Amino acid sequence: MPNPVHSIVWPGKPYPLGSTWDGEGVNFALYSEHAEKVELCLFDVSGKRETLRVHLPEQTDMVWHGYLPEARPGQLYGYRVYGPYAPAQGHRFNPHKLLLDPYGKQIHGSIRWADSHFGYRVGSKQEDLSFDRRDNAAGMPKNRVIDAAFTWGSDAPPRIPWHETVIYELHVKGFTMCHPEVPQHLRGTYAGLASAPVIEYLTRLGVTSVELMPVHSFADDRRLVERGLRNYWGYNSVGFLALEPRYLATHSIREFKTMVKTFHSAGLEVILDVVYNHTAEGNQLGPTLSLRGIDNSAYYRLVPDNPRYYTDYTGTGNTLNMRHPRVLQLIMDSLRYWVLEMHVDGFRFDLAATLARELHEVDRLGAFLDIIHQDPVLSQVKLIAEPWDLGEGGYQVGNFPVGWAEWNDRYRDTVRSYWKGDGGVVGDLAYRLTGSSDLYAHSGRRPYASINFVTAHDGFTLQDLVSYNEKHNEANGEENRDGNNDNRSWNCGVEGPTDDANILALRAKQKRNLLATLLLSQGVPMLYAGDSIGHTQKGNNNAYCQDNEISWINWDLKPQDRDFIAFVQRMIHLRKRHPVFRRRRFFQGRPIKGANVKDVLWLNPAGSEMSEEEWRNPSTRCLGMFLAGLGLDETDERGRKLGDENFLLLLNGHHEDVTFTLPTFHPGCRWVAWMDTSRYDSLRGADTHDSGTNYPLQARSLVVLMERRNGKKDEPNEASS
Repeated sequence: MPNPVHSIVWPGKPYPLGSTWDGEGVNFALYSEHAEKVELCLFDVSGKRETLRVHLPEQTDMVWHGYLPEARPGQLYGYRVYGPYAPAQGHRFNPHKLLLDPYGKQIHGSIRWADSHFGYRVGSKQEDLSFDRRDNAAGMPKNRVIDAAFTWGSDAPPRIPWHETVIYELHVKGFTMCHPEVPQHLRGTYAGLASAPVIEYLTRLGVTSVELMPVHSFADDRRLVERGLRNYWGYNSVGFLALEPRYLATHSIREFKTMVKTFHSAGLEVILDVVYNHTAEGNQLGPTLSLRGIDNSAYYRLVPDNPRYYTDYTGTGNTLNMRHPRVLQLIMDSLRYWVLEMHVDGFRFDLAATLARELHEVDRLGAFLDIIHQDPVLSQVKLIAEPWDLGEGGYQVGNFPVGWAEWNDRYRDTVRSYWKGDGGVVGDLAYRLTGSSDLYAHSGRRPYASINFVTAHDGFTLQDLVSYNEKHNEANGEENRDGNNDNRSWNCGVEGPTDDANILALRAKQKRNLLATLLLSQGVPMLYAGDSIGHTQKGNNNAYCQDNEISWINWDLKPQDRDFIAFVQRMIHLRKRHPVFRRRRFFQGRPIKGANVKDVLWLNPAGSEMSEEEWRNPSTRCLGMFLAGLGLDETDERGRKLGDENFLLLLNGHHEDVTFTLPTFHPGCRWVAWMDTSRYDSLRGADTHDSGTNYPLQARSLVVLMERRNGKKDEPNEASS
């Protein structure tokens, strides 16, 4: 290790934090409230040799800063921070550990695990009360100074209205690793996502917004690496402003900007899944990589009467200290950076309830939510909460304020249970189909506050949901103890793969039922990548560590996969074409002025309105949902009143066929059967039925019918589009 040497270093400025190239030199600024000294360490282009170590000469308002006029973009660096090592008092400074800059915008390399990354002597009887003097720089990634210049040209956010949004959740690497039309050297990267075959697939499918699983830089857990696994999902952040380098085909963050610009040109939004609730440093026995060594007691929530230990609302060992103004600033600066500099269109916040905790309880008016709500930049992008954490009182579905959408797991569980055949859920299903007004209407929110999903990265894929009763996570190395045991799945008669034609047909129908329900429900639908082409994880419902073919999407499509893609395309097209499926206001259940029907009407198989007794009957598994096109009570962007066709949805979650009497609302009206999930050829035309006649509603099926009044011609493209 080189001794400290003198070099040209000017006082610099305390703002902005991080490393900032101004065209002449680089300013470095690092916040630490309790530090006694901060050293900036520079490295050669390989990151292996330290070339210079300088003491940051100035401290202003607890920010240590200095300016190197000879530094240039591409320079690799890290910090060493001096101060007390007193875990019992909450301090864990150790200058023998090279630290990542919390405001670093690019990271070079990855962690090579060794005991030297820990601030204490691993294996000591004193555990974290001991002190480790080994240098860890050789195995640490380094920050890289960036040149932020980029030609955005006429790039503009698509600004898809919430009620027109269809979200597609995907993993940057897994989506393209096996894609035969993506150039091999681009697979698994941001550039691969921006390639023409991927853009064409997404736009043809009809989704509007792509939600990327974490792209903030993250660490692979040591325990996983030692088992030959990796933290594939990426919910293990080490930098909130830095891109994960493993997804770069080049060494430049311009690659990500190019991807965003390409998506925008295709009319697609980019939403980031962000993890601000914890970091990869874990509990008191975790490594010292960044915040812990910079100022542990400021950045993390510690147990008040024993600050040696961390308050853990996340299940990962630590929780960021959202009560500290500088931690709030870090997160807000990170969010604004991704919007203003990287042009992303929104965020999905992992374990968002943690961010709203002021003291112990989740505070609906927490400082973080207040700050976001009034921020002129962030209040204008899409904000999605995962509205729970693992702490007491952490389940907050329906309780986030106006301006936020939420992952609605009540929707997921209800829809899964219904199509699985469970009884007693039709009342709850009606709420989920109509936008979950029981969760969101009381606070003045709209149906699009509900992000509806039946599958996501966490849990079974759609194919596995209809193929497995039990999880099969043995590949994770945890003896199948990890992952959720309550999946509300049904294997249709055989666990896992089968050649039985009847079971395969039933599984295909169940997939159509689940996706059709999702895309016909009020609220914002979210599809999980791979579901539309039959991706399976072989029953693994917690593939967080599977950076391999278990998680990578297989693009070797079979005929049934192409059929299902066409089905999903058609259902998305129906949703986009007809505003009755994407209302901006909740149904009122009242008669429409000038008509003899309500804006929504629930029917039993006899074609009559559902009775209270039928709603409460646990054996009720079949219902009809009438949607009145005249009941929208909405206008378009030019103030013109919107109208639509009348639709009737018939849902039968029972294992027996049902004869459903089609209602008569107007003399001479007829019903066009636009889609029937029980028919494998449901994409090839439409049947017309007179009102008052019986429709043969098959077991476990969903039917979409469109009303045609006497004298009105059918739209020729409606049934075949």
